[in-house]
Amino acid sequence: MSISKLINLICVLSGGIVAIYAQAGVKQNTYLLTGGIILLMFGIYRISRNIPSKYDKQESESFVKSEPIDEDEAR
Repeated sequence: MSISKLINLICVLSGGIVAIYAQAGVKQNTYLLTGGIILLMFGIYRISRNIPSKYDKQESESFVKSEPIDEDEAR
């Protein structure tokens, strides 16, 4: 596992644990909850940055084939 993937995993897990811990108490610590959410979102952002978009690929061939319409046939 590369160091980048390990950092992403640690950020997501620790952010989730901190956010759940901050939410569990009777008196909720807003700053701790905010920090946990920020750490969680940072980890998710780093993970999603490496996922390629489905629109990046060039379409090789379309399922529907079209032919140019001749002006003589259109009449």
